[in-house]
Amino acid sequence: MKNFSVASKVFFFVIGTLLISCQSDDSPVSYEKGSNQYTNMWINEQMRKYYYWNQDLPVFTNLSINPKEYFTKLLNKDDRFSYAINPANPETLPKSIRNTYGFDISFVEYEGKAFGVILFVLTDSPAERTGLKRGQFIKSINGTLVNHQNFENLYNDLAFSAKAQLEVFEYSSEKGFSAIKNVEIIKGFTFLQPIKYHIILSGNQRVGYIEIPHFDIGLAATFLRIFKEFQDQSVSKVIVDLRYNGGGDVSSATALSTILAPNIKSDDFFIRFKGNKNGGVVNQTFKEALEMNESKVSFESLRSVHPSIQELYVLCGNHTASASELILNNLKPFLRIISIGEKTLGKDTGGFAIEDNRMSDKKGWVLYPVIYKLFNANNQGNYAEGISPSIELSELQNPEIFSLGDSREVLLTKALNGTMSDKQLSVPSVNSLKLKEPCVKDADLLVKFILNKHR
Repeated sequence: MKNFSVASKVFFFVIGTLLISCQSDDSPVSYEKGSNQYTNMWINEQMRKYYYWNQDLPVFTNLSINPKEYFTKLLNKDDRFSYAINPANPETLPKSIRNTYGFDISFVEYEGKAFGVILFVLTDSPAERTGLKRGQFIKSINGTLVNHQNFENLYNDLAFSAKAQLEVFEYSSEKGFSAIKNVEIIKGFTFLQPIKYHIILSGNQRVGYIEIPHFDIGLAATFLRIFKEFQDQSVSKVIVDLRYNGGGDVSSATALSTILAPNIKSDDFFIRFKGNKNGGVVNQTFKEALEMNESKVSFESLRSVHPSIQELYVLCGNHTASASELILNNLKPFLRIISIGEKTLGKDTGGFAIEDNRMSDKKGWVLYPVIYKLFNANNQGNYAEGISPSIELSELQNPEIFSLGDSREVLLTKALNGTMSDKQLSVPSVNSLKLKEPCVKDADLLVKFILNKHR
C-alpha cells in the first residue's frame, strides 16, 4: 500500500500549515456546489482516506446538516483533537481563552475560597495590553464571583465570549494583597511569540534557561543563535520551559532536539508515524524530520552548538502538548530527561491540513484530522493519557506566583537545585482546582492562515 508522502508535507500537532488540495468529483451523486451535501460528501471521502480511525467511521447518511456538525459526528470516541474550520467564518475556529484573549488561567482554592489565577500571558495580546499578568488572581468574571461550583462554566463562558469584565488582584510577600482592579478585555488576534531565555548563575554553574511558548515554523535559526550564546558562556546545564507550549511545527521541535541530543548522527532514526492502512508506517531520521519544513539551517550547523550536557531539565504541565511532548518522548532514547511539573496533555497524534479548494471563487472547509500516531526510535508512544513527569510538583503552591524564568519560581527552583537536593518546599497554602480538560486546540497559526487567505 502506498504511503502518504510524509517528506513532502509539513506536519502539524496543534495545527497544520500545509494545505492539501483534494479533488474529488467522482461521486455517483451530484450536489449543488457550496451546499452542505456537496461539502459533507467531500468530508466523508477525505476522512475515509486519511483518518487514523477510518475503519471505525460510522455510516452516517444525513448530508444536509451543517458541515461542522457532520464532521464532529464522524469522530472516534477517543479523538480529542480533530477539528474542521471554514476560513470564511471565524466562528468555526476552535475556542479557547488563549485564542480569544491571549492568556491561560487555572483555578485554585485559597483559605477556603475559589479564585481564577492567571498562569501565562502572550506578548502583545489583548490580555497584556489591558495589564493582565502571570500571578494575578481573578475574583469574578462578568460580575459572577468564582466559586467551587461554577469555575468550570465560567472558564468555558470566557473562552466563547467576545469581551469580559474581570476583577483581579495580586499578592506579594512584601505588600500582601493588592486592591481589587476592574479590567475590561476585548477579544483580538495574537501572533508569533518571542522565545525568552537567559543565563542563571547557580552556585558554580551556568544554567541556560529557555522558555518556548510555541514551536513556530522556522525556529531553527533562533535556536542556533540562542545555543551559540549558551555555548560561548560555558553553559553546563539546560532547562527548557514547555509549560505553556501547546505544540506547533515538527521541524522546529526537531531542530531543538538536534541541538540537545548528545552523540547523534543525521541518519539516526528519530520519529515514527503510524497511520491507517493507506498511510502505513513512515520512519524519519533527524535530518529528514528537520528538512520537512526547514531548508536554511542544516543538521551540522545545529550540532555545532550542542551544549555539554548529558541530561536535560524540562518544565511541563497540562498545557504541554503535541510537539512539546515530542521533545519529552522522542529525546528519551538519546538523553536523560528530568521533567518537573505535572502530567502533560497527551496529544500523541499528528497530521496535516486538508483543504477543499474545488471552487475557484470560494474558500472551502479545511480539515485537521488525526492521521498518525507518533512514536520514538524505541517504538515508545501511546501517551494519550499524558506523560508523567519525573518529579511531580504543582507550580501553584503559595499565593505569590513568580514570573516564568524567575529563579524563585517553584518549578525553576526545583530544577536549579537538582534531583538530589534535600531542600523541601513548605506545605502548600494554595490548592489547585482541576478543570475537566483545558482547551487543546491551538489556532494561533490558523488565524494567520485565515488572514492570509483574505488579504
